[in-house]
Amino acid sequence: MPFLDKLQLWADERPHDTAVVVGTSRLTWAGLRDAATMLLQNTADITVLAEPNSARFVERYVAAVAGDRRCAVLDPEWPLPLIQEVAARIGGAGKRTDTQLVDGNAGSTFLIGLTSGTTSVPKAFTRSRSSWQVSFEASIEFFGLSQEDRTLATGPLSASLNLYALSECLYAGAAFHTLESFDVGAAHAAITHDGITRLVLVPTMLRLLSERGLAGEVDASGIRSIVCAGSKLDARTLEAARRWAPHAAIFEYYGASELSFVSGTRLAAGEPLDAGGTGIGLPFPGVELRILDDSGRPLPEGGHGNICVRSGMVSNGYLWGDDGQALRCLDGWYTVGDQGYLEEGTLHILGRRSDMIITSGKNVYPHEVELALASVPGIEIAVAAGAPDDIRGQKVIAGVVPSYGAVTAIQLRSGLDGLLARDKRPLQYYVLSELPVTDRGKVSRMVLLDWIKNHDARAQPLG
Repeated sequence: MPFLDKLQLWADERPHDTAVVVGTSRLTWAGLRDAATMLLQNTADITVLAEPNSARFVERYVAAVAGDRRCAVLDPEWPLPLIQEVAARIGGAGKRTDTQLVDGNAGSTFLIGLTSGTTSVPKAFTRSRSSWQVSFEASIEFFGLSQEDRTLATGPLSASLNLYALSECLYAGAAFHTLESFDVGAAHAAITHDGITRLVLVPTMLRLLSERGLAGEVDASGIRSIVCAGSKLDARTLEAARRWAPHAAIFEYYGASELSFVSGTRLAAGEPLDAGGTGIGLPFPGVELRILDDSGRPLPEGGHGNICVRSGMVSNGYLWGDDGQALRCLDGWYTVGDQGYLEEGTLHILGRRSDMIITSGKNVYPHEVELALASVPGIEIAVAAGAPDDIRGQKVIAGVVPSYGAVTAIQLRSGLDGLLARDKRPLQYYVLSELPVTDRGKVSRMVLLDWIKNHDARAQPLG
């Protein structure tokens, strides 16, 4: 199962209560159940959804996972040829005759997930119904989600963060709200008029909502929890969120699409966060966590290596795209190649191995460069990456967004004294007029490199 038995229960017990709101469209529990049931006779074994947010999307998604059916959710912003190629790889399916909106066998596949991508074919992995049921039980406990909550997830349902939040709310019997497309004004209106108590979003969206909410005096005092993932919270975003939503507990977690939840932390209202550090909490409920080397040997506390987990939330593996490195099993422990270390039980993240910059034979993680630059006075946020270099193989470059006034390369270089080893420091700096982000709001090093390659005005070199 993931959530259909629960949906039937809520539809019987609270038929007229709000289940889902998308923009101005509202679905009750009974209305969602009935609409999805009507779609079953025309819902095949496998459904490919590549649509923007809508009530119809939710109805189709619910029908697409009934029985032993499977659903693949694709980003509608992908180029049409890419969507068509992925759909062709997933394959056609026969028409189903069953018309019962029930959960299938717990061990059966219900979701085909896709890693993000816009130019190459993304990897495809599968999830069992039981893996998400275990995840729901763990996340509802950790986040304190209740039926009284009204959750607003501001991003596209094609993104795993938001699709999971929708499914989690259907399982928990809590109202779920989203927007037809991200808009700060529409999000503020939902918070004000729909009594939103819980936000699920990435840090860049949280900063926009918080800073503009403070400027526009948008009341967020009713928000009791904020769930943030996708990248680490920075000090400015946290400070703005604290001022705008003073009664909210802030949750930050680390996970991966193939692993589900790995670790997390909860900050009560007013509790400080080590926003400049690499720590991201204790193991998530139901998760065993170790740091192993490439041979599967445990490393001592503080030793840098592969972040590995054992839990019932791990995906089944890949349909295609498995290069043997993306999701590995080391003697029963699973890793996606993210590097980190444990210190007094807290997980510290260094970054994904694939992001690592190798410059003159030295391994440099962009994350440690970014954290150091963000600690320099006058710098709001930094993004580091590895650019091709004929002599070094790669060179470290960085883009910075100043918090006020102008910034110079000399200021940045001197500001890193005592914070970052000299052989890890950027050789070239760029002033950014905005953050390089994907259409899902995640900071992207590839977007930064594209700006630099194409001499984009949003990234101006510093001498």
